[in-house]
Amino acid sequence: MKFSINKTELQNALAVVMKGTSTRSTLPILSGIYIETQQDSLLLQATDLELSIQYHTSALIDEPGKTVLPGKLFSDIVKSMPDAAIHLDINDNSAVITCDTSSFSIKTLSADDFPGFPHVDIEQEISVPFDAFASMVKRVARIVSKDESRGVLQGVLITLKENQLRLVATDSYRVAVTDAEIQASEAADFQAVILGSFLQEIASLPHSESPISIALSENQIVMKYQDTVFINRRIEGNYPNYQQLLPTSYATRIEIPTDILIAAVKRISLLSPNNSCVKFDINVDSQTLQLSSVAQDVGSAQEMLPATVLGEDNVIGFNYTYIIDGLTSIMTDKVIFEMQAPNKPGVLKADLGEDYLYLVMPVKTD
Repeated sequence: MKFSINKTELQNALAVVMKGTSTRSTLPILSGIYIETQQDSLLLQATDLELSIQYHTSALIDEPGKTVLPGKLFSDIVKSMPDAAIHLDINDNSAVITCDTSSFSIKTLSADDFPGFPHVDIEQEISVPFDAFASMVKRVARIVSKDESRGVLQGVLITLKENQLRLVATDSYRVAVTDAEIQASEAADFQAVILGSFLQEIASLPHSESPISIALSENQIVMKYQDTVFINRRIEGNYPNYQQLLPTSYATRIEIPTDILIAAVKRISLLSPNNSCVKFDINVDSQTLQLSSVAQDVGSAQEMLPATVLGEDNVIGFNYTYIIDGLTSIMTDKVIFEMQAPNKPGVLKADLGEDYLYLVMPVKTD
């Protein structure tokens, strides 16, 4: 097996498929990258038996064949090479990698031992502009639960109803919801819970005008984007009824420039950034929002901000990190903050032009 390939093309391919290699398995083959020649291109595959990735890239093929190379070592070697064509000459159990004046010889693994790429019987499929989908994922997937014992909360709920695509995430302390209109689709009642970390990997791919295809089978999800196919398991279990948590009214409503509120919250939290409660004191008569924070044995901070306030006065506290996560997911110039009472959740909303909602549970204030 012999082929030559541009370093940038190979490095880009490896950056994608490396996401599917296993770092914890006792099976060495799962830490490898499967490579097979196909006419004038290469097929690269990786799997950890839950996530499988397949990538096609162009190459100059001199001799056909297939092999498995140790993933991390191969990727590190390619990164270290000069910006020139890379040549691989692979025999039964070793691969010689050359580029300019650099040369490496590494052991290979048996291609016959590599798991076959899954065959999935697709039941439903939709197509979404990649930029829009990636933006939606980045707004919600950051708040999924990190607790492995709460499997369904590690996932993002994706639904499509009447051409409205919705992504929802929660860790039981907050809920993020984002919507987008997409072109007509034949998929009816499209719904799945998909691992948040997997979706974040998808969203980190290079952006383009190409759409991403999202397809479902009984227990798997298939995503196709450009020359790459991702197959991952769907998370089983009933997703929490988040809609019953979303308030239909408010007692107090604030409208304030997003960047000003973000900067002020960050300043106020400097006293105790790891476990900071930021108190929101809203006054209707003065049309102000006062932020304050107290850290025992450290000190206190407060800042007064002008705001458009409707409803009644209110005092409520929130975890600094949770508030910042919500605010930094809002892309509009102004943010709307609605609340009912000190012991009930607050809701951040994007201003006109975006469908984004972030509900966050309050914390006790002194």
